[in-house]
Amino acid sequence: MNKMLNIFYLFLFLFLSVSFIELTAQTKKLSFDQVYLFSEPRLLNQLPRNVVWFDDENYLLQKKFDGSTAIVKVNAKTGTEETFLKYSDYDDVLLEYELTLDDNILKTDDYKGFILKKDNDFYFFSLTTKKVKRLTSDKSEKANPVLSPDGKKIAYTKNRDLYYVDIESAKETRLTFDASETVYNGWASWVYYEEILGRSSNYRAFWWSPNSEMIAFLRTDDSPVPKFPLYKADGVHGELEWEHYPKAGDSNPNVKLGVAHLSDNKIVWAEEDETADQYTAWPFWTPDSKELFYQVLNRGQDHLQILAANPSTGKNRLVYEEKQSSFVEFFEDIYIFNNGSGFILRSDKDGFRHLYYYDMNGKLKAQLTKGNWTVTEINLVDEKNKKVYFEGNKDNSLENHLFVVNIDGSNLTKLTKASATHDAKVSKNGSYFIDTYSSLTDPGRMELFNSKGESIRVLAERKNPLMDEYQFGKSELFKIKTSDGVELPAMWVLPPDFDPTKKYPVLFSVYGGPGVKDVKNFYSSFLERYFLSQNGIIYFVVDHRGSEHFGKKGLAMMHRNLGKWEMNDYIEAVKYLRTLPFIDSTKIGITGGSYGGYVTCMALTYGADYFTHGIAEYSVTDWHLYDNVYTERYMDKPEENPEGYKFGSAITHADKYKGQLLITHGTLDDNVHMQNTIQLVDKFTSLDKDFELMLYPNERHGVGFPKWKHARREFVQFWFKNFLNKDFVKE
Repeated sequence: MNKMLNIFYLFLFLFLSVSFIELTAQTKKLSFDQVYLFSEPRLLNQLPRNVVWFDDENYLLQKKFDGSTAIVKVNAKTGTEETFLKYSDYDDVLLEYELTLDDNILKTDDYKGFILKKDNDFYFFSLTTKKVKRLTSDKSEKANPVLSPDGKKIAYTKNRDLYYVDIESAKETRLTFDASETVYNGWASWVYYEEILGRSSNYRAFWWSPNSEMIAFLRTDDSPVPKFPLYKADGVHGELEWEHYPKAGDSNPNVKLGVAHLSDNKIVWAEEDETADQYTAWPFWTPDSKELFYQVLNRGQDHLQILAANPSTGKNRLVYEEKQSSFVEFFEDIYIFNNGSGFILRSDKDGFRHLYYYDMNGKLKAQLTKGNWTVTEINLVDEKNKKVYFEGNKDNSLENHLFVVNIDGSNLTKLTKASATHDAKVSKNGSYFIDTYSSLTDPGRMELFNSKGESIRVLAERKNPLMDEYQFGKSELFKIKTSDGVELPAMWVLPPDFDPTKKYPVLFSVYGGPGVKDVKNFYSSFLERYFLSQNGIIYFVVDHRGSEHFGKKGLAMMHRNLGKWEMNDYIEAVKYLRTLPFIDSTKIGITGGSYGGYVTCMALTYGADYFTHGIAEYSVTDWHLYDNVYTERYMDKPEENPEGYKFGSAITHADKYKGQLLITHGTLDDNVHMQNTIQLVDKFTSLDKDFELMLYPNERHGVGFPKWKHARREFVQFWFKNFLNKDFVKE
């Protein structure tokens, strides 16, 4: 009996000791510098960089050896590594030109040829011959260089005209000749860059044909577009920067699609009605280069056509069209089969975005996916085995998983198993995939799997063991049911020392734009939520019914109604929070930038009976003041929807404002003009309202370094002062 008691006490002692060690170990708090300045010690490890599949059996990743960059080839099955390319091995040749392989901007598919850039000129380096060839020599700025598919030419824009250079002969050829202050060839206008082609395009508006003999491009004439002044206050007299920016209802740039034939330097224009008020974009070449698919969207953005043009004549034919009562968006990832059997696109016409397989004349062959969930990306089309790999949120809108389905729509299989948000890279023929994933409470990892979704090996862990020494609040996912029965996804981070008998302030963090989701089962590498919660603030996120979770049905409710349903659902969330005994309803804050800034301004005006504090950063305050492509997609033209524009303006509701709002804006914001903030400030001051204002000179859309530090310190100070009744003292 005594022996049993001794064993019991021993185990009790060990348990208490371990518990005490755990409690005393997790006592560190995140510092301001760790979170906002990304200083040491880092609690999250960097995952391998530039991981790409070389073929179906081997992948490449970038490493550092003795301070030199190296490309390492790894066999997926065995894990065997070999140095594929070490940059320093070629220093002796390249240093003669004051270059290194770290200066490379492009590489051929076989990694045998590299394009390097110095003083705005291009150089070609061959690993086979170990020779450097200078390709251009005029030092003028050249934008968006792109290698031809055969790796023998480089296309780019210079002074907003389209050029290419032949690598073998180093001969540069100019393809267009009429660029001006308002005319651009192969270079997008601002509104096309921001709202149609996307920021990742970096204004590039040209596309190589698969046979490397032609370049499709957009010619843009911005002369019909009103100019907006951006004021720079530097120096004695300051200066104006003019931007062609179409506000809601304004005229658009004139855009047409051309095909430059390199053999005879001839341009063929796609046949279009140049008088039509429409958008032309997103071309896709057929693999045989015999047709150019491109898309035309009407000004009302509810009727999209996919046309196929003959690149030699410009004549086109209608392949596919889609109409919706709300709006239709461009297809950005059309896949055209190499065997000419048809194409795959992702359409939300049935309420959620799914995969459809059409023949080359637009006749439906198969709907590959269906249901109340969204296909988010096409990863790989394996034509040989007739399979499509894609990512989507089937079964749980809070997550993202990798799936595979047969081309006829049969045998849909989920390949990723862990409850998390996944981002997968599939090998050339689908034999393997590299999965980067995380969940709300697990920083996650990069892991290699076979085609059946079976783990082969973990490549890297995000979590640094130092994390175990820090206090992190409890993160939880849950749902809030609205008065009309909609279940809104929500997430919060409670303080580490949470006490349900105490009262805590709540900070809503929002973006809230149409079709976007803020709540997901994902680990944020930006640790702000934990920094705020460890100081006694409940960090809170909720998604409204127009977010990605609810598909096109929910999104379409926002048509002509920006501001309405966001506010309805955010207010419903506040009503729920008020029912909880540990919530301080006198301190319900909200913050966001851009669209999130708009939501914040609406919350402190229209929703002033529910939201008490806010920080609105670079905010839209009235939809008349934002660009026409984005705004009219959701709101139609101002004259077509005057009541929607009136309700959706924070300025309309300014008289209701009664809380504490800090407004920040960059003075050179070329996206959401500071005009938005000025007009709200004008209204507030006319109404004799108290608020705070912080301007960041010469900053664009957002605040960068070095002013970022000041902006984040002011952010933290605002919440400490208003929520915690104390000043923030930086460590």
